[in-house]
Amino acid sequence: MKKSEISLAPAATTLSNKLQRGDLLAAACPSRAVLQHLTSRWGLLVLLVLDGRTYRFSELRRAIEGVSERMLAQTLQLLEADGLVLRVAYEVVPPHVEYSLTALGQQAVPAVRALADWVEVSIPAILQHREKPANDTSALL
Repeated sequence: MKKSEISLAPAATTLSNKLQRGDLLAAACPSRAVLQHLTSRWGLLVLLVLDGRTYRFSELRRAIEGVSERMLAQTLQLLEADGLVLRVAYEVVPPHVEYSLTALGQQAVPAVRALADWVEVSIPAILQHREKPANDTSALL
């Protein structure tokens, strides 16, 4: 195919295309819930911490400063339901539960790491914008 023959028009939106890729802009799209779980403050941090090793619940809680036991448990449940985190419970006394990433969770790590890295690199500029008065329009000019 010659370069001049390549169509730059967007592909026709068909039902099969939407079902295959999802439609994040649609209110009922199930991808939205997964996106929320991945990009929530705690979801993103859980994925980053679990990258490369298995943790017990208490270890995860210590590794992620500021997360409550309730929020960590809820986040782990959501990520497990999405197939991103594997929970293994050992029938011993006291109970022993370990968390690790599934293959799907490992695939998500580069994307959430890129977002986290961008935030870390951009935080000086972000904080500078926060310090400007709300009615300062000089940045718009």
